[in-house]
Amino acid sequence: MRKKAITMDKIREMKVTPWEVSGHIDYEKLIKEFGLKPINIDILPKEFSESVLFRRNIIFAHRDFERIAEAFRKKKPFSMMTGLMPSGKFHFGHKLVAEQIIFYQKLGAKVYITVADIEAYNSRTHDMEKLRKTAIDEYLTNYIALGLDIKKCDFYFQSERSKNGKKSNAYYSLAGMLAGHATFNEFKAVYGEITPGKMSASLLQAADMLHLQLPEFESPVPTVVPVGIDQDAHIRLARDISQRIKIYNFIQLSSTYHMFMPGLKSGKMSSSDPNSYIALTDTPEEAEAKIKKYAFSGGQPSMKEHRKKGGNPDVDVSFQILKYGMEPNDKKLQEIYNKYKSGELLTGELKHILIEKICDFLKHHQREREKAKSKLDRFILKD
Repeated sequence: MRKKAITMDKIREMKVTPWEVSGHIDYEKLIKEFGLKPINIDILPKEFSESVLFRRNIIFAHRDFERIAEAFRKKKPFSMMTGLMPSGKFHFGHKLVAEQIIFYQKLGAKVYITVADIEAYNSRTHDMEKLRKTAIDEYLTNYIALGLDIKKCDFYFQSERSKNGKKSNAYYSLAGMLAGHATFNEFKAVYGEITPGKMSASLLQAADMLHLQLPEFESPVPTVVPVGIDQDAHIRLARDISQRIKIYNFIQLSSTYHMFMPGLKSGKMSSSDPNSYIALTDTPEEAEAKIKKYAFSGGQPSMKEHRKKGGNPDVDVSFQILKYGMEPNDKKLQEIYNKYKSGELLTGELKHILIEKICDFLKHHQREREKAKSKLDRFILKD
């Protein structure tokens, strides 16, 4: 019996790395372990409270984000950089990042987005044509449909940075030179067990985050990289290396960290399990069926017990998806929370609220996707 208990403890143990997320996620513990700072919305410019993600503390921690807030206050240039792994369907977990991209763009940031096709080639599949098609059909099309302004964005592939030779050379030269400022022991400390592919990918990611500060691009400018907390290892490495390479005068990277969008079955939403997510190309009927069948409930076993004891909205996936943006009105969200917690609102009724919101969103979004397809050509591999 004792041996079995130890095994169960290990199953519940939190693990957060760029390649694996498991167990119960304790965000406060991660802030301490990773040396982050909590986000304090009260000291940020009021415009940041317009984002549901900031306002509801879904973006919960940061490194040097004060630099970005200060640039915005003083109306000085700043940039935002992010990347995407072109694998699988674009789902609501990916939408969480897209909303941040669009939010920063509206604040005035120059946006850089890289397709990590070289990393995907080394870790997922050698089919580069498939990776490119997925990046465009799933990610870029959805970004534009959600509101990305293509005229204010630099979207590129790691395998083909730019048609402009000077820009492309600067990017790849930086990636190569960064290797001279990192050590094997450092990679091991940051990543644990490593492979040549992981080392190569991390150096290229560092170049992605830093290269926009080169004179061929923006020159030194405050840059924020919004990521899930599991990607912090990449941020730490890039930040450390950037301060050692004296040939450039990089401004230290800023970063923000968002909580994981819960999957329908609870736990982290996973691209490898279609029943754990709702894709933005799912039909409203498919989304409704998934929510009814798979959405993890915080309700009680019976209606009588639920009315008496109430539900737990903090673990109920339907409520959490509403919290992550499907219900933008804070007052309405609080009313739903209170009614579910008191037992007045049943699990089926809560699911119905989410289904209506999701279906309305999907119908509108898929019309916007069709419009977005006409804008793709001019956005690929700009100079």
